[in-house]
This record gives sequence, C-alpha cells and structure tokens, in this order.
Amino acid sequence: MTDGPADPTFPLHPPPADTAAVLLAAGGGSRFTASASARDLPVTHKLLAPLRGRTVFQCALSNVLDAGFLSVLVISGAAKLPLNGLPSQVEVVYNERWADGQATSLALAIDTVRERVKIHRIVIGLGDQPFIPAETWSAVASENPDAPILVATYDGRRRNPVRLDRSVWELVPREGDEGARPLLRSHARLVTELACQGDPADIDTAEDLLRWS
Repeated sequence: MTDGPADPTFPLHPPPADTAAVLLAAGGGSRFTASASARDLPVTHKLLAPLRGRTVFQCALSNVLDAGFLSVLVISGAAKLPLNGLPSQVEVVYNERWADGQATSLALAIDTVRERVKIHRIVIGLGDQPFIPAETWSAVASENPDAPILVATYDGRRRNPVRLDRSVWELVPREGDEGARPLLRSHARLVTELACQGDPADIDTAEDLLRWS
C-alpha cells in the first residue's frame, strides 16, 4: 500500500439505467486448486470456496446487486456456480472458450449486450474480488459520465471495476488473459481514474482465502 489521501466515500446512488454490470466468473482457478491440495484442504473452485457464510462468488455478486444495477450479466465457465434464486435482472451466459483466457469472457459480454440499444456502458468486475463494495460499483457506474473509460483506483493503483463506454467496445482485445488492461495501456488518453473505497484483493489461492476468512 502507498501513502496518500484516503479514498473517498461515495454515497450509494442507483447506477444509470443505460449502464449494465458485468461480473466475469468463468476462469479455471488452477492456482487455488493447487494451493488447496498442498494444504490438504477440500479441493474446490475458488468461486465456490466458503467465505464468511457464503461462497466467494456470492459475496462478489451480492455487492453488484446491492449497487442497484437494472441489468447484471454474469459470464460463467469452469465452475458450476450457485445460481438458484437469482433476481430477474441477472442474466448468466456460459463462455465455451473460458480456458482461452479472460479476454474471451469480456468479448462475450460485449457481444451479448451490443444489440441492446438501451445499454451504452458496461461496468466490469471479477467474481473472485468479494470486497469491492456496492458504493464503489455504483460510483464507477455514475461518476464522470463523459469518460470513455473509467477505472477504479485504490491508493493510486488501478484495479476493478472498469467502466467502458460503447464507443470503445470495438477496441477491447478478444484474445488473451488480461481482459481490459491492454486497452487501458494502449489508449491512455481515454482513461479517467476514480479513487474508490473498498479492497480489490482477489481470492487466487487457498492462502488468500484463509487470510480473509
């Protein structure tokens, strides 16, 4: 962590109706499986691992839902996610190419919403980041509405969520395992940073899970 001003606290406002949330939850989670086996822990996918009474995935999705998005897209893949009882605004799309990298999930999300003329922006986050609060999701959706790309920062470091305006969807890589990061690097002039609250820690290993449980 770097020294600097505290991240601001944003009020929880409903995101604009033209902005959809995307939760990427398709990856294989091989690092978690390997580390769990080494510790003789029950081997499961990281998104299904128990965290404070729920699964990691349920914690992350709950924050998205609490933010108040009218449309939420979950991209699934390797794990059989707990999807019973989801509210009507949640749509789950299976990525058959999940093993080819995160960029395929992001591309699938964009392809899914592209024909929905009422959706002008998407706010993207990861299913293994359960400590990004609803206030941050709503702030990234709502603040600086004219920014083509808006990225959350924590103590000056860029992490998720990231908001992408429809005007930049065609620039998003469709292959690889970096998601939107190449876009942020190659089109820096389009990027606006937003200091946010919360913790962008991801649950990548069994050690991560034990640390936060």
